[in-house]
Amino acid sequence: MKDAVQDFIHFLKIEKGLADNSISSYQRDLKQYITFMKEQEQLTNIEEIERHHIRSFLSELHLQGKSSASISRMISTIRSFHQFIVREYQVTHDASLHIEKPKTERQLPKVLSNPEVERLLNIEGDKPIDLRNKAMIETLYATGLRISELLALKVDDLHLLMGFVRVFGKGGKERIIPLGRHAQHAIQQYVDEARPILLKKNKNDALFLNHRGNNMTRQGFWKVLKALAKSQGIVKEITPHMLRHSFATHLLENGADLRAVQEMLGHSDISTTQIYTHVSKSRLKDIYKDYHPRA
Repeated sequence: MKDAVQDFIHFLKIEKGLADNSISSYQRDLKQYITFMKEQEQLTNIEEIERHHIRSFLSELHLQGKSSASISRMISTIRSFHQFIVREYQVTHDASLHIEKPKTERQLPKVLSNPEVERLLNIEGDKPIDLRNKAMIETLYATGLRISELLALKVDDLHLLMGFVRVFGKGGKERIIPLGRHAQHAIQQYVDEARPILLKKNKNDALFLNHRGNNMTRQGFWKVLKALAKSQGIVKEITPHMLRHSFATHLLENGADLRAVQEMLGHSDISTTQIYTHVSKSRLKDIYKDYHPRA
């Protein structure tokens, strides 16, 4: 089983070209799955897994209180894995066939209001860290980047005179995203005044650096964002992805074309982008309720 998992992960990395975060997710799911098959079902060979073994595993996840979304993701992992071993290991049957995903309600993404965004972007101070924080948050809100995409930006990806940034998203797919004037100004000030100080004597082409001159990490930025939100009196539990959601929602609320927003977000399927139209409609209902005299 261990060899099959390693071969599958290698396939995802080399042939499918999945991002590191996606690879890690597959690895976590399969470790849990294979451990169950070995310890609970006493199976030692991948060919011994049958449909009832998979159902037992999914029942265990239910007992552990896993959400429908988590179980659905696990089923997707299991299906991909079994399809791979049928193809590559000449296994005669696919034990994951006809395993149905639980029905899940698609939750609307949480977004920041325009005043909350303005408060979050009201970063004062001219220290290198202040300028970096301002540039990072302005960039996230101006482009709708995923946090992994933001942290992967290199200095050469910037085209400030032209007013855009080049991004490599999921699967290494390139896209070009415009930058607003506020983001352009914040990035330019950071690159000119703060980044050389943070870089020290290091050689690093990453755009955003920590105080040691190394690449900014997800955990590091998360802490920065939470601290800034708290300092501005924002009581919502803010995440980096909430800025991506806010970027898309605010564009659509102001009349942006859905296809254009899809392109900027890097969604392969427009149905993924359409969730933000529901957020906009929900917001309109709230506004109507708050301001209409007979609502």
